[in-house]
Amino acid sequence: MHEAYESSPILEKLPLKIESIACYEALVPKQKEDILLVGTKEGHLLQYRAKEPRRGEELRSDQPVSLERSNKSFSKKPIAQVGLTSMKQVANLAAVPDLFILISLSDNVVSVHDLATFGLITCLNKTKGATLFAIDVQVSLFQNKTKRATLFAIDVQKPTSLSGTVHCTLRLCVAVKRKLQTFYWKNREFHELKSEFNLYEVPRAMTWCKDSICVGFKRDYFMVKVNTADIKELFPLGDKQSEPIITRLADDKLMLGRNEMSILIDADGNPTQKHPIVWSDIPIQIEHNPPYIIGVLPKYVEVRTIVPRLMIQNIDLQKAKIICQGSDRFYIASGTSNMTDEPTDEKDKRINSIQNLYAFELFCNRKFEESMQIFAKLETDPSHVIGLYPNLLPQDFRNQLDYPSSLPDLEGGELEKGLLALQEYLTQKRNQVIKDIRKEVTTMAIKEGNTTIKSKRQLSQIIDTTLLKCYLHTNDALVAPLLRLKDNNCHIEESEKILKKKEKFSELIILYEKKGLHQKALNLLMKQAARPNSPLKGHDRTVQYLQHLGQDNLALIFEYAEWVLKEHPEDGLKIFTEDLPEVDNLPREHEHVILQCDDETPEFHNRLAQLLREKVQFLMQEYLQSLPEGHLPPKAGNEPGEIGEFRKKLIDFLQKSQYYIPERLLTRFPLDGFYEERAILLGRLGRHEQALGIYVHILHDKELAEEYCLNYFERSKEGNKDVYLYLLKMYLQPPAPSSLGISASQGMIPKPDMNAALKLMNEHASKIDTTKVEILIQVFLKKDFYMHFENLIQVFLKKDFNIILHAEGKTVSFGIIAIHYLRKRYINLSGKCYGTPSCNEKKKSGVEKYAIC
Repeated sequence: MHEAYESSPILEKLPLKIESIACYEALVPKQKEDILLVGTKEGHLLQYRAKEPRRGEELRSDQPVSLERSNKSFSKKPIAQVGLTSMKQVANLAAVPDLFILISLSDNVVSVHDLATFGLITCLNKTKGATLFAIDVQVSLFQNKTKRATLFAIDVQKPTSLSGTVHCTLRLCVAVKRKLQTFYWKNREFHELKSEFNLYEVPRAMTWCKDSICVGFKRDYFMVKVNTADIKELFPLGDKQSEPIITRLADDKLMLGRNEMSILIDADGNPTQKHPIVWSDIPIQIEHNPPYIIGVLPKYVEVRTIVPRLMIQNIDLQKAKIICQGSDRFYIASGTSNMTDEPTDEKDKRINSIQNLYAFELFCNRKFEESMQIFAKLETDPSHVIGLYPNLLPQDFRNQLDYPSSLPDLEGGELEKGLLALQEYLTQKRNQVIKDIRKEVTTMAIKEGNTTIKSKRQLSQIIDTTLLKCYLHTNDALVAPLLRLKDNNCHIEESEKILKKKEKFSELIILYEKKGLHQKALNLLMKQAARPNSPLKGHDRTVQYLQHLGQDNLALIFEYAEWVLKEHPEDGLKIFTEDLPEVDNLPREHEHVILQCDDETPEFHNRLAQLLREKVQFLMQEYLQSLPEGHLPPKAGNEPGEIGEFRKKLIDFLQKSQYYIPERLLTRFPLDGFYEERAILLGRLGRHEQALGIYVHILHDKELAEEYCLNYFERSKEGNKDVYLYLLKMYLQPPAPSSLGISASQGMIPKPDMNAALKLMNEHASKIDTTKVEILIQVFLKKDFYMHFENLIQVFLKKDFNIILHAEGKTVSFGIIAIHYLRKRYINLSGKCYGTPSCNEKKKSGVEKYAIC
């Protein structure tokens, strides 16, 4: 394989993390030298000079570059009212030697520096929030030739000029969130070129190409026309590619990455080559050095050609991430060795120690805000910072800490001012600590020798407990929100102690609730309910608390609901009936309160009946569908499994409870089911005929009908003394199907049952008012029941009844008929003679058509 390039490490064991690099050609006669600029995460800018080896000389790692200068305060930003500065990483660099300027992106703002001194020329405040930028440089020269190069997102073009003058034009595009801002350079500052372009997403890569800007997003590429503001969608990224890759080629073309492929397009977004360039892996960055294209891959650098599409060279290089083109070479920043991952050296430790002491000195001088800001940046152990204040740490823990000098005595307004600064500091640290709380953290002591806390969980507990104490001193309205936080980690005993001392009982209830100490909370609520001046006075908070406990705490619900139900039954009912997710729909709580607490609240009994009915109705649908075709369900309450258990419970409850309101419940039970339950409710309402009609003509259960009469019969009570008569009527004169809730489509037609009527009169005739039987006997005589008449007469004669009948407007004594019947054994009921062939029609006073043979 042909070797187009030689490789050699030039910067090793660099104790800084490289974030950006830029390069330009130094003006040295008869020799090619590059100026390499390196921006670091720590905010430093380093300048190296890279000399080209002389002809025949090998490229050596100990000579190719030399550090010319460094600027450790390149990206420092001043902190208001403090004699310190904050360091920001140098995220991107672009050198424009023709204009003697260096453009940088740091702290999400684009700035322009003097290329010779690194001094700040201007800062583009409008670009605040910027994430990347791209520049386009056009230099007009007297010579008739064009030179182009690309540096990161830089497009440098040097077109022909015949005027004999040199003219340089610089355009800048900055991505600020979902917008593109364009500028041009004039009179040592940038001016707005076009109005902002609005995009649908934050750009992740972009490059100029003539008067267009190619923008890469997380999922796809677009082409933006600067002059017309037209936006053209190109194509999506590959499914394996995490970031877009855009490379400017030397002939006004672009190369866009899509998985392992690179697709070539022109400035209008049209493909320029039928087949893409295919790499061995997904490239991280690509540069063009005709006739080669160099791709930085995760494990190596790959060199290829575009036409023909050939693999030229493969250079092993682990963790390469940034590439920059020089005069005749490329510079690649890699994460291998110690180039980007070198830990903080002893010098940095000394600097941090000095800054810690400075922050401590600021605190002693009562400059609390400035002090806390420095402590936050230095990763100082928060417990050591808290120890600067009185009465915030447990005394035994505080005694273990030592400080460089004695601490100031803080009280009154000074103490409150200091605590407010501490609150800001702890809030910031809290957000850092709660991330990956199971991991350990590295912190530093204010004074060397003190033990630092490594456990994030322990630090979180100290921070939250201290915040609680601060809020109680400065603004107690913030205590409850802190305790309600899902990730709140206050120390229970310490927090409990101080909340009781401050009599913050409402906040103490929140602490107990969030820590799962429900019994403590309910005990406190019960005790405070009787205190006239307590914020927890009354039973409302107890009701609310119990409503949200849920099924896992049934024992506590039953235990503490009892006193509320006894003293405030209506509100106690809400513990189990409120429309809340935590209030379970199963009736176990209601059963407990009714059976164990002897609750007599009608609404509560109604609620239990409804819950049981809903449960049975839900289970009934599935049960009926499971029955084989032609099989009828068993008697109510005898169904198998859960449905039988709940239905028996429902029927027993309706029969035994004396406190529900039947007229409200009856409308909740469907007409085409729950017949047993409806009969019980109708009985409670005194609608005995309807109830008995269900037993006799729907359920066909004479035993239940007679049991019903036995339960309700009461001779002295007007509504109940005729229940047996109503049952007799059901047997002799069935009601219309509609009155029983039966539709015609069900095909059920109630029919008389003479045998059941005779049996009923034989067994319970003494419980039937004979003065009201007349109408039934008339019905009997009009029906074809003559064959039963003898049995009917015998029944009444046994009871020595004398029933007066009205037949066709005439009056006759049933007793007289019975006597003659017994003598002759036959009765003529229709003018005809039955019995012996020779019978004499006899008429008695007041009787017609009735004769004794």
